[in-house]
Amino acid sequence: MLHINNYNDDLLKEINLSLKPHQNLTILGSNGAGKSTLAKLICGIIPSENITLKGKKISSLKAEERTQLINYIPPKLEIFDEYITLEAYLNLSQLYTHLEPKNILKLLEIEHLKDKPTHTLSSGEEQLAMIATAVLHNAQITIFDEPTANLDPQKSQEVFYLLKSKLLQSRIIITHDLNLAYHLGYDILYLKNGEIDFHDSSESFFNEYTLHHFFGSSVKIVDNFIVGNL
Repeated sequence: MLHINNYNDDLLKEINLSLKPHQNLTILGSNGAGKSTLAKLICGIIPSENITLKGKKISSLKAEERTQLINYIPPKLEIFDEYITLEAYLNLSQLYTHLEPKNILKLLEIEHLKDKPTHTLSSGEEQLAMIATAVLHNAQITIFDEPTANLDPQKSQEVFYLLKSKLLQSRIIITHDLNLAYHLGYDILYLKNGEIDFHDSSESFFNEYTLHHFFGSSVKIVDNFIVGNL
């Protein structure tokens, strides 16, 4: 469904990647490794002739076709009309799903925020608003850039269950949260200095040998959790 063929720029080097329909992927890597740049490349924010979606170059797709195929959820909410209410914002986001905005508000337990202007939302509430738009958009591939950033443990758990649910099609998750990556169980792509240093199953990544290779003694698996070894 998604193919990147030998892409290179000032940051990313020799990127080759394929994603099948309904395949999910978690992208890991240190700060500055190129994770968000890769996400913007995949969804066409960064123009390239090296990327195809369903056999077509992403650069040649019309706007409506692109919105059906791919959606990028950034780490921070940025919209033109910051005084629009959350409910109105979600109504504009409903594209390819039959799920109503009121239902996703209830699912994420943020019904009480529906009449709040988006500029008054906290960082965590903004994060939940963007998660809600992703479900209502329902593109064939949704890219989430740090979806649990700024969330408390309870809301992070709710987002985890949503990411594991059937409400979304293919998901690409960018995160520093190793526990989230571990328990999602998606294939893992690890970027190092702009290059793909690992691309395999979750089981192949989350073991003592591989974790030590990438993180040294800083993390370990304890009772089915990834913990910092401080």
